[in-house]
Amino acid sequence: MAAKRSPASKWKPAPEPWVKAFNAAVSGDGRVQQRKMFGYPAVFAGGNMAAGLHQNGLVLRLADADREELLSVGGKPFEPMPGRIMTGFALAPESFVRRPKELRAWLDRSIEYAASLPPKKKR
Repeated sequence: MAAKRSPASKWKPAPEPWVKAFNAAVSGDGRVQQRKMFGYPAVFAGGNMAAGLHQNGLVLRLADADREELLSVGGKPFEPMPGRIMTGFALAPESFVRRPKELRAWLDRSIEYAASLPPKKKR
């Protein structure tokens, strides 16, 4: 019997423009810890994922009102697998790659929200 492959094994690398924009935006931010999530670069605050890259771009964890605002300016629901929208997260608009100040402002919102959540307990 063949082993099942996880959906993550089928994901493509994050787009290079997003990798560069994300790395530039989070570089030197002492509020976050950088590590990988599902093989992609991500930032965590208080043990909670705040933002990270995925094959479709930048994923931001946001409060409901901020997420609705992001969706109204071109963001999209985050759907890591078809038909499975991940609650609490949204994909940033592609235009943020070329607008570092706007990208940084939304990352700040994401980091502040993740930091406001109860800290993750260490295993």
